[in-house]
Amino acid sequence: MPSDERYSRQILFQGIGAEGQARIRAGRVLLCGCGALGSAIADSLVRAGVGFLRLVDRDFVELSNLQRQVLYDEQDIAEQLPKAIAASRKLAKINSGVTLEPLVADIDHTNMLALAAGVDLIVDGMDNFETRFLINDAALEKKIPWVYGGCVGSHGQVMPIFPGETACLRCLIGDVPGPGMTETCDTAGVIGPAVNVVAALQVVAALKILAGRRDLVDATLSIVDVWDGTLRKMNVGNLRERSNCPACALGERDWLSGKRGSQTTVLCGRNAVQVSPPVKQALSLTELAGRLQSAGEVSQNAFLLRLSLSGGEFQLTVFPDGRAIIKGTDDVTVARSLYARYVGA
Repeated sequence: MPSDERYSRQILFQGIGAEGQARIRAGRVLLCGCGALGSAIADSLVRAGVGFLRLVDRDFVELSNLQRQVLYDEQDIAEQLPKAIAASRKLAKINSGVTLEPLVADIDHTNMLALAAGVDLIVDGMDNFETRFLINDAALEKKIPWVYGGCVGSHGQVMPIFPGETACLRCLIGDVPGPGMTETCDTAGVIGPAVNVVAALQVVAALKILAGRRDLVDATLSIVDVWDGTLRKMNVGNLRERSNCPACALGERDWLSGKRGSQTTVLCGRNAVQVSPPVKQALSLTELAGRLQSAGEVSQNAFLLRLSLSGGEFQLTVFPDGRAIIKGTDDVTVARSLYARYVGA
């Protein structure tokens, strides 16, 4: 289908036009996370005609995702597909003119700069602040604009960030919130309309940036609650100057350097823990499957291996980089013990 017909309504929109659409078509975006926010963002960016989209996610599709994660269906669960792969397959059917690069990986200090290489914009589809602070460090280091977004319950926040020009995430928040200090999807749940509205606000900011309309992006934090029907905007135009930010003003890169971060992560709302080896290395899933046959039910595809332990209490999903998601516990000690027993020390 000719591109002028595909994007005709978008080109007619005064804020984008033919020149803006050409810029969007040339744009290169890193999307961190393909869950609730990420899948909605990816869908909109691909339909808008972004030229290149790198999709990075560490997780696989589960039944509880389908309530709000718009790119997935029950067949993806049956095939035990990682989210990045399932998303890429759907998106390729929507717009074959977009170059997609799906990566099944955990974003950490060892790969963040490589993931951000060659992109014009980073968009946040994550569900945890540790990774967002890592994105913030990398964006500051490489001077790449990024769009922060978060959603829980019926509300969310969006803030576009231009390194060296506007307030960064660390200016706004200061540090990763401590345990119990913020709502999570475990405690407050999350509804699909809130996800879609927050993602839409992120995509609007992204399209302005990609279309060359940086002048239309305000230095504001948008706070929306779809249940209450409210939208507030906080001016953060002078926050960078007032905050004496360790990242902006002092150049600290605590998360990018690996000084901050963790090799274990309790996954929100999942009763699951991710365990990563200290050093990433290639793991033969086929060899591991052979060793685990007596431990329980083993299934495998090109992207992951799944072990359901006898008794059904725990399930281990292991990826080729040695990372594993242990379902059935939110106790880090238990998860590490199961990892050491079945995958290795």
